[in-house]
Amino acid sequence: MHLYNLTLQPASASIQSIVGNFSGARQQEIIVSHGTRLELLRPDPSSGKVSTVISTDVFGSVRSLAAFRLTGGSKDYAILGSDSGRIVILDYDPKTSSFVKLHQETFGKSGARRIVPGQYLATDPKGRSVMIAAMEKSKLVYILNRDAAANLTISSPLEAHKSSAIIHNIVGVDVGFENPIFAALEVDYSESDQDPTGEAFNRTEKMLTYYELDLGLNHVVRKWSEPTDPRANLLVQVPGGQLASSDRYDGPSGVLVCCEDHIIYRHMNSPQHRVPIPRRKNPLEDPKRGVIITAAVMHKMKGAFFFLLQSEDGDLFKVTIEHQEQDVTSLKIKYFDTVPVASSLCILKSGFLFVASEFGNHHLYQFQKLGDDDDEPEFVSTQYPGDGMADPSSPLPRAFFKPRPLDNLMLADTLPSLHPIIDSKVLNLLPNSDTPQIFAACGRGARSTLRTLRHGLEVEEAVSSELPGIPNAVWTTKRSEADPYDSYIILSFVNGTLVLSIGETIEEVQDTGFLSSSPTIAVQQIGTDALLQVHPHGLRHVLADGRVNEWRVPQGKTIVTSTTNKRQVVAALSSAELVYFELDLDGQLNEYQERRAMGSTILALSIAEVPEGRQRTPYLAVGCEDQTVRIVSLDPESTLVPISLQALTAPPSSIAIAEMLDASINKSQPTLFVNIGLQNGVLLRTVLDPMDGSLTDTRTRFLGTRPIKLVRVQIQKNPAILALSSRSWINYTHQNMMHFTPLIYENLDYAWGFSAELSPEGLIGIAGNVLRIFTIPKLGTKLKEDVIPLSYTPRKFVTHPENRFFYLIEGDHRTYSDAAAAEKIQTLKRNGTRVDEEVVNLPPVDFGRPKAPAGTWAANIRIIDPVEGTTVAVVPIDGNEGVFSIAVVPFSARKNELHLVVGTAADATVSPRACTSGYLRTYTFTNDGAGLELLHKTETDDVPLALLAFQGRLVAGVGKSLRLYDIGKKKLLRKVENKAFTSAVVTLATQGSRIIVGDMQESIQYVVYKEPENRLLTFADDSQSRWVTASTMVDYNTVAAGDRFGNIFVNRLDSKVSDQVDEDPTGAGILHEKPMLMGAPHKTEMLCHFHVGDLITSIHKASLVAGGREVLLYTGLHGTIGILMPLVSKEDVEFIQKLEEHMRQEMVSIVGRDHLAWRGYYAPVKAVVDGDLCETFASLPASKQSAIAEGADRTVGEVLKKLEQMRVTSSGL
Repeated sequence: MHLYNLTLQPASASIQSIVGNFSGARQQEIIVSHGTRLELLRPDPSSGKVSTVISTDVFGSVRSLAAFRLTGGSKDYAILGSDSGRIVILDYDPKTSSFVKLHQETFGKSGARRIVPGQYLATDPKGRSVMIAAMEKSKLVYILNRDAAANLTISSPLEAHKSSAIIHNIVGVDVGFENPIFAALEVDYSESDQDPTGEAFNRTEKMLTYYELDLGLNHVVRKWSEPTDPRANLLVQVPGGQLASSDRYDGPSGVLVCCEDHIIYRHMNSPQHRVPIPRRKNPLEDPKRGVIITAAVMHKMKGAFFFLLQSEDGDLFKVTIEHQEQDVTSLKIKYFDTVPVASSLCILKSGFLFVASEFGNHHLYQFQKLGDDDDEPEFVSTQYPGDGMADPSSPLPRAFFKPRPLDNLMLADTLPSLHPIIDSKVLNLLPNSDTPQIFAACGRGARSTLRTLRHGLEVEEAVSSELPGIPNAVWTTKRSEADPYDSYIILSFVNGTLVLSIGETIEEVQDTGFLSSSPTIAVQQIGTDALLQVHPHGLRHVLADGRVNEWRVPQGKTIVTSTTNKRQVVAALSSAELVYFELDLDGQLNEYQERRAMGSTILALSIAEVPEGRQRTPYLAVGCEDQTVRIVSLDPESTLVPISLQALTAPPSSIAIAEMLDASINKSQPTLFVNIGLQNGVLLRTVLDPMDGSLTDTRTRFLGTRPIKLVRVQIQKNPAILALSSRSWINYTHQNMMHFTPLIYENLDYAWGFSAELSPEGLIGIAGNVLRIFTIPKLGTKLKEDVIPLSYTPRKFVTHPENRFFYLIEGDHRTYSDAAAAEKIQTLKRNGTRVDEEVVNLPPVDFGRPKAPAGTWAANIRIIDPVEGTTVAVVPIDGNEGVFSIAVVPFSARKNELHLVVGTAADATVSPRACTSGYLRTYTFTNDGAGLELLHKTETDDVPLALLAFQGRLVAGVGKSLRLYDIGKKKLLRKVENKAFTSAVVTLATQGSRIIVGDMQESIQYVVYKEPENRLLTFADDSQSRWVTASTMVDYNTVAAGDRFGNIFVNRLDSKVSDQVDEDPTGAGILHEKPMLMGAPHKTEMLCHFHVGDLITSIHKASLVAGGREVLLYTGLHGTIGILMPLVSKEDVEFIQKLEEHMRQEMVSIVGRDHLAWRGYYAPVKAVVDGDLCETFASLPASKQSAIAEGADRTVGEVLKKLEQMRVTSSGL
């Protein structure tokens, strides 16, 4: 077995983000690290919309990210710490739109290790040096400088190690142009290690240490070290240093130390200031719980600065420091606003705050004001004895605030993120859809969603209006070349033409010079200010002054099809002749004296737009009934002479020649493509050579069941092609690469570009008798999301075999259910406590729910209609039970009546996993599945983590045991049990009498149920122990699974062993076989192994293309969706493996990670080709492409064609 891995949707979780002028322009950009991918985002300051400039796979794991700028420079660079054991400095090159590696310095082993630096990065604010640190012991400092040619240089590393020290955080201290200083939060554990009593551990202090880089002596010294709050977790840089132009200081320098419940200002030889972190005034809050700052950002303005600190509830606090020169007079903190909990906060100079969310969508907010003049209570260090430091070991009095909706910020844009995907299904449920949809349960807490992902682009409809009849075509046109917008909409009907003018309103006009009594074949704004109408009986050339020049068709003939541009017109007559017109310099249309007979009925014509600075386009494409397309010359010296011919598999229905940029073919200039739509719904795309008119590199794609109509349009100022079949598709260029994507919209019969003041880049289409005007807002997206909101974190969901509903279990730990919260508030009111209803009723989606003590659960069963996108019913789970598993089971004891079984656990704690009691709740379906009724509850001794229907019974993984249950009147009846599992049963799959069990720590085990003896017997397992998170059966003997460390693997059982087990009626043979390696008697063989780099949460065997081959689709926690496609022929395997081998050598990871080591992180990669690496072939320089293609014995075109074919046939994307 050989598989080809392809990522359909890359990870969208944000690990860290930085802001800076990376392109060297005045505009700021944001670089977001998604763990295994770097993305450069550019917010538009005028519209507030964020666009992706570039997204690059790093084929490694980015652990830390920092921006820096050399003193006096105007451009920022990015520094990366990764698992490659190297520090990398990247520069963004706007010309090639790519990240360029400037420096790569090796300092340690690869892998994310405790003592190899890479976890933390801190830069000197003046851009002179950088510190890279590990979790423990190691810290290295690099000096950054310029050489004589003004290029960035990096020194050898200087060590600042401290043995037996755990590092919690590091930051650069702003000291102006004095020697650079770095601050670190460290804990020394050497005494705790030696002391068995644990007293030394309790006495251990957390130290705030300053490391100074002496630029003169070129070494690092520990300058200052003082104990600080033991619960400190974060350091924030405070501005400092003298301004170059005056004696004034930027700020007091030093750091803010963020601790639990407090913020402390610290600096060497300076008094400390401490303020409490304000808490929410919520009666349900756990009073023992501390408040921790999880993200912080400092922003400098002219002559001032402020900090935004975010607590783990999402509340933002504005912190300011009052200072005189270098002396701090007070530290102030106040509530600012509440946004989603962020992994990073970035403030842009254009007045935006980018919130890279820890879970769910990322947001861009615009500052409305800075919260200086509101009546929010402000807490100042001078209000407390000794500036809050009278007794550093005891807490300050608690400060409270009242959360409220956004006031200082306004949401400007949202970037969708699937992180975290917890469960998914691949099903085709939507009407009129020929490809399946991916349903993903995403998110955490009250922001959770169920998302329907469909392949296609989202369409925003502006106008939809019914017409008196059914038109067969629509056009828009300007009156003259100089007009900014279209003036007319022309609709062609079977018996006439309707002309509408575009103004304040759209209304019918008669005086345009167009013939209204006949249908129209083509409309063109021709020359500088004239219009052209082609109708079956001739041409009408309407001049600017209203005069009409008319050319009539010879008697007995009609025009069947036509193609036009600004200076040329070609018409095909019913006698299979071509008539050619060209505009002369006086603006007159002149017919070429000869007509060309093609010998076969002409079905389609196309000429390209006139190239800039030219009089004509030299080629015409003619599609004939004899299943050919001919390229005909329009050059004055060889007019209407055929040049080349392309044979087709069916008669053509439409042709469009368009000049479009495709960087995989030519990076410097657009390529001329001939798009040919056939009557059988197949589209051919061929490259037309502009020098000799030859056709090369033909690619085919099936679009739908109807004959294709092709239309040239403009999308975001670039040419694009609309292809209309049983689905509407658009072929466009985005980030220099060609994309071909369906529109998620009504099937259109005809379409054209539409440009008006309100919609400058719109499209106009007809579907039946409805006229629609629409736009395509977001290009580049492959999957459109439809969102259904949930109340709590989704855990699992199942489908019903007889209706279209989903049954989803959702639950959150340390959260009060709505009923429990209401009861607690009633108790408080009865006791006379004043309850602020506004705070209690804040929307959980924006503010989250109050945190409850450990062991408290809120859970629901939610019935969802995925087609309508609505929640049908919500069934709350009472008794403080968390939900863990769900299955729809037809019990044979009840005549195969379907029941829903939900595995719950009361008072469950997550770590260690324990509960007072587990339960199997059995529900019957009411109201055709739209309701549930509890039948009974069955108590278990552990948490039921996996449930599955099996031969008319229920098989359940309850803790470490596998059990078979049948239904009884009062509860489920345990029939048989196997307790031979080591940790916990987490996944189950079945075929026949075989059950595939995924053990939490011990990989996949094969179990068989022997009915005569009523036994569940384990007969095969894996030779490697793996932490399984998801699995699916590929066939009866083969299973694909994913583990907690981002690996995906395929195991197969020997068919002889399989047959032997199936033929043993009682299982006695298995019982008496000798165990192998302290496990089952047989071992599975590993066929495939691959490191994806994301925790696998679900795997499905499905076909994503109508009539396409089955693939393994997997989802990852960080929002990854990928497929593993089987390679069928030996030729394919050899070619793709050879290509991957060459790509490994040419495409060096930008973090310096070895590709083979990355994909074989925990075990060597086996029988899986990295499609993501192969796909980067298209973005390589032409010289490298040629070298690699030669090595694989192919041409560059053949390699690109093969890669596209593999992607399209397996995923349709």
